[in-house]
Formats: sequence, C-alpha cells, structure tokens
Amino acid sequence: MNENAIERVDPPLVATELEMLNSFLDYHRATLLWKVSGVSEENLKRQAVPTSSLTLLGLVKHLAYVERTWFQRRFKGEDVFDVWTTRDFDSGFGIGEAETAESILQFYREETEKSRRIVESANLDDLSAKPRRNGDRVTLRWILFHMIEETARHNGHADLLREAIDGATGE
Repeated sequence: MNENAIERVDPPLVATELEMLNSFLDYHRATLLWKVSGVSEENLKRQAVPTSSLTLLGLVKHLAYVERTWFQRRFKGEDVFDVWTTRDFDSGFGIGEAETAESILQFYREETEKSRRIVESANLDDLSAKPRRNGDRVTLRWILFHMIEETARHNGHADLLREAIDGATGE
C-alpha cells in the first residue's frame, strides 16, 4: 500500500453532531490505514511491539495533563501549568522520584472532576477562550470529541502494557 495515497483530513472545528462523528471516525479509519502502509506483509503479520519506556502510570499522568490543558487552559483560559511549554515534551509521561501511584491517580481524578464541572457549566457550542496554535478556536463539543479520541488511543496503549505486565486483557 502506498502511504502517500492515504488521505487524512482533520475533523472540522465546528460542525453538526453527525458531521463531527463521521469526520472523527473517518480520520481514525485513515490513520489506521496510514499506520500499516509501507510495512511488509511479513512484518504486518508477525512483528511484535518492542519494549518501551512508557508505563501505565505515565499514561495516567499524561492524560491528567491533557484534561487540564484542554478544559482549564484552552477552553476556560485559566493560567494553569502546562507541561507542554517545557522543553521536555515527554515530561508529562515521566514519573518523578517523589511521585507515587496514589498521588498520580489522585491528580488524574482531580483533573477529570474539574473537567466535568467545566462541561456542566458550559454549552457545547461555546468557543475556547484560547485558540489553537493556528489561531482557530474550537467548540466545547470539539474538545469533548478530541478527549474521547485521546483517551481511547491511550487506553489502547494501556491494553498492551497491562497484557505485558500480567497477561490481563479486556475492553
């Protein structure tokens, strides 16, 4: 398959429910095809995932920062710490010496609860206070769809990590 033939179109920032759902689904369908393009038949069938430095707790910490960034910083315009303004882009995945599983899980629970309160107090058509890098502002609806995609993608990573740890699999 020719990887240049795969067309991935970014979902619209403002659209009807049906248009947005279809465009997100089509984007991820194209992403799947793009990811497998250019890989040999043999590797597509048999190549296993090599060991990674990614951890389950690192995923939780990363998603806590993603929640904070999209709902508090981007949507509400609050001046909260943004891990992606640091030089070390992967720092949101790393676990510090003083951090514990409980402290990171609590961080995630707190950030998701703040996100829920923000969503409850807004309308889906409300635009973000802060624009994206290209200057476009997005609706709360777009942010929710994006968060579904982001969380689902990392849940897939978590599935692989958990299976490698103890063989547990599931939805």
